[in-house]
Amino acid sequence: MARITKKRKVALSKYDVEKNYEVAEAAKILKGISSSKFDASVELSVRLGIDVKQANQMVRGTVSLPHGTGKEVRILVLCTPDKEDEAKAAGADFVGLDEFITKIKGGWTDVDVVIATPSVMGKVGGLGKILGPRGLMPNPKIGTVTPEIGKAVKEAKAGKIEFKADKDGIVHVAVGKVSFDEQKITENAAEFLQTIVKAKPAAAKGAYIRSIFMSSTMSPSIRIESKSYAS
Repeated sequence: MARITKKRKVALSKYDVEKNYEVAEAAKILKGISSSKFDASVELSVRLGIDVKQANQMVRGTVSLPHGTGKEVRILVLCTPDKEDEAKAAGADFVGLDEFITKIKGGWTDVDVVIATPSVMGKVGGLGKILGPRGLMPNPKIGTVTPEIGKAVKEAKAGKIEFKADKDGIVHVAVGKVSFDEQKITENAAEFLQTIVKAKPAAAKGAYIRSIFMSSTMSPSIRIESKSYAS
């Protein structure tokens, strides 16, 4: 059995691990038990009642968090020259096409979001094997293939994030930082959970949301009351 550290014992003594907490209560507890020396991310893990092997039950989408994630988002825009000024004005960190395609083929993926215009996807499509496994491949379904480059960049900078159920039917997302006040964490978490509920596949049967846990990067998990979301 793994040894429980002193810090973890102290954290676990501050709440009931078997209790289901409201989001606001969990946010308050989390701020009190997070002891990392850096500004840890606040994470939600939601187990869904879906069969991920069935294409019509996959849960994937985007959500704009009202208070952002607290993380500096590095954005690459792949576009034609006529869209470069729009991308730069909106705050994109890297803008171009052929030179960045060459860099990516060489192994460079030092960005958080890649956005592309539809007109360049013929060239970008060949990067799927590199960008896909890293969750960076532009996709029209999540708004990262779009002619509205400026809008897409601003949304990503403001806190628009992508979520996708993993092979076990669990969605993991960061909804802020421990340094956020309780209200901001609560509002970000609530926005994400409402989005997940709306994303329920028509083919999903039985309880949709099975469990919800909140944690920080290095803290124990806090169980969230899920009945109000389990439609």
